[in-house]
Amino acid sequence: MHLILSAPENRPFLEQELLRALPTSVLEPLGDSMLALKAPGSWSEIRAAVGQTVFARQWLPEARSFPVPSIRAAAETLVTELIGCLPEGAPWRLQVEPRFGVADAGRHRCELIRDSVIEQLRKRRRSLLKGLDAVPKAALGDPNLNRACPLFQPEESLVQLLLTSLEVGFLSILPAPGPFTSMGCVSPFPLGEVPVAVDKAAPSRAFAKLAESEQRMGRAIVAGETCVDLGAAPGSWTYQPVQRGARVIAVDRSPLRDDLMRSPRVTFHQGDAFRFVPEAPVDWLLCDVIAAPERSIGLVLEWVRERRCRYFVVTIKFKGQEDYAQLDVLKREMPRWVESFQVLHLCANKNEACVFGTVGDGPLKNAG
Repeated sequence: MHLILSAPENRPFLEQELLRALPTSVLEPLGDSMLALKAPGSWSEIRAAVGQTVFARQWLPEARSFPVPSIRAAAETLVTELIGCLPEGAPWRLQVEPRFGVADAGRHRCELIRDSVIEQLRKRRRSLLKGLDAVPKAALGDPNLNRACPLFQPEESLVQLLLTSLEVGFLSILPAPGPFTSMGCVSPFPLGEVPVAVDKAAPSRAFAKLAESEQRMGRAIVAGETCVDLGAAPGSWTYQPVQRGARVIAVDRSPLRDDLMRSPRVTFHQGDAFRFVPEAPVDWLLCDVIAAPERSIGLVLEWVRERRCRYFVVTIKFKGQEDYAQLDVLKREMPRWVESFQVLHLCANKNEACVFGTVGDGPLKNAG
């Protein structure tokens, strides 16, 4: 069984996505934000289908029921399993998370279980303890971006214990290189959730979508890079790159906030975001414009086909719920033109999704 998590309001849409991708699968709702998936396909087929879901937050592959009669008993059982399946000395992560009503009680119990696991490892297998959360420094990237939760590395394993009550949960153990090869399906963020960024100095809260996309990519906009921000006003997606020392070509029919219009790092181009073409390729395409979903989808596909940018973050906005299936166009077309991408309903999104990824500098892949 595979366990897939979503935001509570999005579980029905996740179910629809999975049934489109895996028509013969059996889906069982578990609460308001979880689906148990049973499918006859191969591991790679299931991983590909889950990786293309917009509304999935986290995947627990090959999850199984895990009793929690007591904190100590749960820790002892888990450590016994870990000794049998994790290579000694290699890095691994342990995520013990609650997924039931009483948040504080669940969080406290998860913390106690994790502490007990560490205590048991000290007594029974110190070599495994050395690998716990031992992420290589090279994986940490920008210290302001992903030091707290860097992306998976090829040698890392992932252990997820999800409590659905005080007495029972689900356990998923994914040995290396599974987490690395399954990024986009398995999130390095516990429960697949990224805290929504807060900056009262930003022109609006919309900047949080860009901040979260960067975290999920494991790549930040940095000083010296050039961004195009389409539909930029009032400037939230321009504000963040400017704060980092990047240059921004901001395109909109309306001006940005006064301080951004005065910034020497901002070049304002008054005009239609959908008609703008840069004089030369840029580092980042940023777009949070209000438009029909098919227009925003067409825009990002045009930019990546023409290689006008190296990286991109674009919001696809919806008026209702009937157009969500249009995102399947991105899932189908993007692999032909980019090195990597994701289409996700972010924690910071409302009735919208963001597509983000890397176009790359090399020759096109799968563009036949």
